[in-house]
Amino acid sequence: MGIFKFFGKKENKEKLDKSLEKTKLGFFSRISKAITGKSRIDDDLLDEVEEALILGDVGVETTVKIIDRIRRRVAKDKYTNPDELDFLLRDEITQMMLETAGQIPDDFRVREIQSNGQKFPFVIMVVGVNGVGKTTTIGKLAAQIKEAGQTVILGAADTFRAAAVEQIKIWGQRVNVPVVDKGMNVDPGAVAFETVQKAIEGNFDVAIIDTAGRLQTKTGLMNELTKIKRSIGKNLEGAPHEVILVLDASTGQNAISQAAAFTEATDVTALALTKLDGTAKGGVVIGVSEQFKVPVRYVGVGEGIDDLQLFDPREFADSLFKK
Repeated sequence: MGIFKFFGKKENKEKLDKSLEKTKLGFFSRISKAITGKSRIDDDLLDEVEEALILGDVGVETTVKIIDRIRRRVAKDKYTNPDELDFLLRDEITQMMLETAGQIPDDFRVREIQSNGQKFPFVIMVVGVNGVGKTTTIGKLAAQIKEAGQTVILGAADTFRAAAVEQIKIWGQRVNVPVVDKGMNVDPGAVAFETVQKAIEGNFDVAIIDTAGRLQTKTGLMNELTKIKRSIGKNLEGAPHEVILVLDASTGQNAISQAAAFTEATDVTALALTKLDGTAKGGVVIGVSEQFKVPVRYVGVGEGIDDLQLFDPREFADSLFKK
């Protein structure tokens, strides 16, 4: 079973539905309040819906785009009934997220160097500030990659906090995967380099490298992440193949501020939104992906080791608008 097929288990949909309950409660109460007593879709109603989306942590820029798209649909297709707004919102939000999502691959492909046919690992670099669930996300991802039948090695390149190194080592023991650990206060680039080297030598399918969670000045952050990426690339041309930014959905607009800093500092290729189950601010999933044109790849929907899900825009919209 491929890793992405594994992520798509049917029972995950029920967990997603449950994780969005708080978001739905706030989101739909505002939308329903806006629609109540209205006899037609007009500018006043759309202004109220716009306010509801912003309060739902979708974000100002993304909300304006959603409302503009709905205005065009109303004018073109002659929608007039306020009760049709649910359909319009669901459809436009889904399409907007699909435009960013791109094509989900079937698997983490073990690539081949054409010159000699040697296999080499798919390398993932994980970034994000402290406290967002970055290391936990790495552990859960490693567990599910392993359960899907692929081999994985972890790199403890967050060498500025003893807790970070210990945490990823604990996850390695829990999942029973090797961890490259050189301790605290060592060059994180050296840890990243050695992780990739051991992944190649050991013929691992996937290598996941943790990084420091400090949100410094943009210049400092850029220099640090660039150095780690360069160290990875020295050992394997073209790596890292994925740079995942982990964000805490419960922080709402603060997550968007973090995304702005990290997407400027490095080439983020995917997002992981954690703690979706404990927040009413799930609308940030829509806004952060659209604003930065980076696909949401994973969402955390609970504390369990299998509660990290592959993000599907259609399923997210279905759950969000499910009554």
